[in-house]
Amino acid sequence: MKNYLIIGIILLFPFRLFADEPVKAIYAKITNPDNKEVTVVAHRADWRFAPENSLAAIESSIRLGADVVELDVQKTKDGQLILMHDKTLDRTTTGKGKVAEWTLDSIRTLRLKNGAALRTKHRVPTLEEALLTAKGRVMVNLDKAYPIFDEIFPILEKTGTVEQIIMKGSKPVAEVKKDLGKYLDRIIYMPIVHLDRPGAMQQIDDFMKELHPVAFELLFESDTCQLPKQVRTKLEGKSKIWYNTLWDTMAGGHDDDKSLENPDEGYGYLIDKLGATIIQTDRTAYLLEYLQVRKKRNEHKIDVFH
Repeated sequence: MKNYLIIGIILLFPFRLFADEPVKAIYAKITNPDNKEVTVVAHRADWRFAPENSLAAIESSIRLGADVVELDVQKTKDGQLILMHDKTLDRTTTGKGKVAEWTLDSIRTLRLKNGAALRTKHRVPTLEEALLTAKGRVMVNLDKAYPIFDEIFPILEKTGTVEQIIMKGSKPVAEVKKDLGKYLDRIIYMPIVHLDRPGAMQQIDDFMKELHPVAFELLFESDTCQLPKQVRTKLEGKSKIWYNTLWDTMAGGHDDDKSLENPDEGYGYLIDKLGATIIQTDRTAYLLEYLQVRKKRNEHKIDVFH
């Protein structure tokens, strides 16, 4: 019996290594400033296939080949952490009212709505369930998590997903070090910098001096802003550049809608002109297909029909 147990452990160990390999490869790509392969972030996971922030949407993102899923965290009345973008239940579930006024058991009775606001079979997941779904398979960007990260971190440790986490925020570097300092050697932190605002370049310089971030998320409203091209030169070989294509004023009009008309003027502009190597999108499959055609990432099968 003892020999069988030893053999079982030996056989299981390589499998665990293999199971963790996808996320290790993604982590290595994101943290290497010289790697020009474009990282794809699925906003609220693949919500065009399944309800946003649902386990099914996470699974769909992974099948498509996304590198990162962006998920939102809210806290219930009884202190449980769930996936939910809004502070209220009305838009995305069959319930009504504030998340903070519902217990987890009550929220479990609700159904999630899809992108067309129709009731589905899916239910609201806990953060722990989402992390276990993502474990070893995809990186996770936790949004709306900054103020409650002390409560989130024990769940990351419990699920063994600490190294998969990306956190972002707009606070100055001194506040970030004060708020998240004890976690910064365990997670990836990316500053958000609004290039249209005064002091943007100084903010970048401060973070480069103090924290040397893996990447910066940059925002600008239109191409009249000259800083995006300057920032590309400043960060070359030092930190990656993350742009959002969710709507037009996040990346100077080079968004998902522009990309549907002309992907070279949308995604292509951000990559070729502004040095983007991380793009967060609401059209994961479309962006992945474009990147493969452009040979901007390694070969992945895109399962658009699931």
